Amino acid sequence: MNISVYQAAAAMNAQAQWQEVIANNLAASSVPGFKKDDLSFSGVDAGWMKSQGMEGNQQFQMPTTKMGINFTPGEVRYTGNPLDVAIEGKGFFEVQMPDGQLAYTRDGQFGLNSEGQVVTKDGYLVMGESGPIQADLNQGVDLAFSSSGAASQGPENRGRLKVVDFNDPQLLERAGGYFYAGAPGLEVQPVDEVTVRPSSVEAANTSPMSEMTSLITSMRLFETNSRLLQMEDQHLAQTLHDLSPNP
Repeated sequence: MNISVYQAAAAMNAQAQWQEVIANNLAASSVPGFKKDDLSFSGVDAGWMKSQGMEGNQQFQMPTTKMGINFTPGEVRYTGNPLDVAIEGKGFFEVQMPDGQLAYTRDGQFGLNSEGQVVTKDGYLVMGESGPIQADLNQGVDLAFSSSGAASQGPENRGRLKVVDFNDPQLLERAGGYFYAGAPGLEVQPVDEVTVRPSSVEAANTSPMSEMTSLITSMRLFETNSRLLQMEDQHLAQTLHDLSPNP
C-alpha cells in the first residue's frame, strides 16, 4: 500500500476544510460580536507498515483537523448610540429566541421594539436580571446603560443587563451568526462584577488581512500536496509499467 498517496489526500482534505473556515471568517469579519472559527491540525495513528531494510514495523499517521470557536475579545468601538453596549472582559449577553429558548451573544447592538422592550437588531428580547428590560415609550427621556450594565430612563431604574459566563465556552454551539446555544454539559454561571462600555460595540475578532494571509498559506499547502499526489501517481504508473510482462 502506498501510504504517501493516502497522506497527501488526507492533507488536501484538511486544507480544503481550512479554506472553508477562512471563507466563513472573512464573510463575517464585519459582524459585531462575531467569534471566528479556528482549525487545528494533528496526526492520528493510522496503522503499521513493514519497514524495508529495518527491523520491526513503522507506525504511520494521517493528518486530521479539529475545529473550535475562538472567543478572544474583539476591538471595542464607540458608536454614540446610547443603546449599544460592549462587554469588557468575559461574559455573554443572554437573549430569548422566538421559540422561547435562551441564547448568548457578544453583539451589543440593541434597540427598542414597538412595546419598549430592549431587543437585539434581529428583534430578540435582551434579558435583564429580572426578565426583559422594559422602557416607557411615553416618557420623553431615552433609555441608557451605565458601565455596570444598569438601564435607566432619567431617574428611573429599568433593570440591569444579564451577563453570564460558562464552565467551558467550547461547549457552546453556533445558533446562527453571532448567537450561541448551550450543548450538553454546559453550565451557565453569573458574572459577579459586570463591566460594560456604553455607546460602544465589540467588533469581530477576525480581520480580512489576517484571514487572507491564512488563505494564501492554505492554498500553497494544498498545491504542494496536490503535486505530491501527482508524483506518487506517476511513480505508481511507472512501476506497474516496469513490472508488466513484455508483449
